[in-house]
Amino acid sequence: MSTFDILCVTNRHICKGDFPSRIEQIAKLPLKGIILREKDLDELEYYKLAEHVLDICKKHDAKCILHTYTDVARKLSADAIHLPLSLLKSLNPSELYAFKEVGASCHSTDDALTAHRLGASYITAGHIFTTDCKKGVPPRGIAFLNDISAQSPLPVYAIGGINADNIAEPANAGAKGAAVMSGFMCCPDPESYFNKLKMNIL
Repeated sequence: MSTFDILCVTNRHICKGDFPSRIEQIAKLPLKGIILREKDLDELEYYKLAEHVLDICKKHDAKCILHTYTDVARKLSADAIHLPLSLLKSLNPSELYAFKEVGASCHSTDDALTAHRLGASYITAGHIFTTDCKKGVPPRGIAFLNDISAQSPLPVYAIGGINADNIAEPANAGAKGAAVMSGFMCCPDPESYFNKLKMNIL
């Protein structure tokens, strides 16, 4: 199996303890990146939080991927952004030139092809397993992940309900990696949790 990367997706509402302290712990880990996904914040609130989180990540040489607010990312000289596909579709290509990396949230093979055409460099695909973030919405499952990973011209990161008990399934389904939220936000110790994820991939 080629290297299977892990992204952390944030959610300060479910974070165990102080959010900046949790980010500091996570930024020390050898992750592919931390996606600062705090969708309830307005642009100014997000700017203030992103400025702090970027400082933490820079201190530990960790990649911080901002979410949604491209203007905020440019003002903070962030070189990575993750966007809902609908937002990516609405942007002028010139608005993406500031970024070395552009992620897009996708839910079908057609989405993946569209994201590629619009200049994305990777996608998240999901949700794969049942998750509280999508209550009442059936998961797309491993067969979906197999299909989109096989057909996408971009690296695919599985997202949705992924934890230490099931991470081997997306790791064996052709995905480049997985994006994990609840585990990193809620676990007692992020380093131990990360080690368990990696151990279960092998």
